[in-house]
Amino acid sequence: MKHTREEDVDKELVRRVLAGDEHAYDFLVLKYQHRIVKVLSRFVHDNSEVLDVAQEVFLRAYRALARFKGESAFYTWLYRIAVNAGKNYAASRSHVPSLVVYDSCDPDATGSAANLREEGGPEHMLIRDEVQLALDDVIEHLPSELKEALILREIEGLSYEEIAEKMQCPVGTVRSRIFRAREAVDKRIKPIMGEE
Repeated sequence: MKHTREEDVDKELVRRVLAGDEHAYDFLVLKYQHRIVKVLSRFVHDNSEVLDVAQEVFLRAYRALARFKGESAFYTWLYRIAVNAGKNYAASRSHVPSLVVYDSCDPDATGSAANLREEGGPEHMLIRDEVQLALDDVIEHLPSELKEALILREIEGLSYEEIAEKMQCPVGTVRSRIFRAREAVDKRIKPIMGEE
């Protein structure tokens, strides 16, 4: 497997942490905290709770760092810890992960439902709420591999190649899963938007 410069830097930081340099871990936290918060926001809907769960993810990763073998990118390893923590949080509170519509042109948008509800008049809000409920429902009922591929692509903004690495499957399979997931979403959303 070919390693990128970023992966080499991450592995060097991990090596330093394991050698006793705690400040090296601060760099890893700073580098990935925003992305981990975005991952967790799919499972945890309270902003203050998201930050608490993110802190727990980095704490778990720190404690398990000696088990990081470098067979995948550090972020891939950290991502798996975050997804597990998010699923555990959601299960413990019987919450359903939600795919919130957000401005895809804004890479820093977190998809806060509260922000979305402040836009537009009552009719706009009603349609948006209806779309959100339909999205939540269709995403929840997707097979897990379709749901994960869609979230990685649409929320995380990962490339097909990055998704293939995370999901440990061929790129063609990723494309197929995302296509099928989008098809299911379109089928559910178009009638609400008055499209056939």
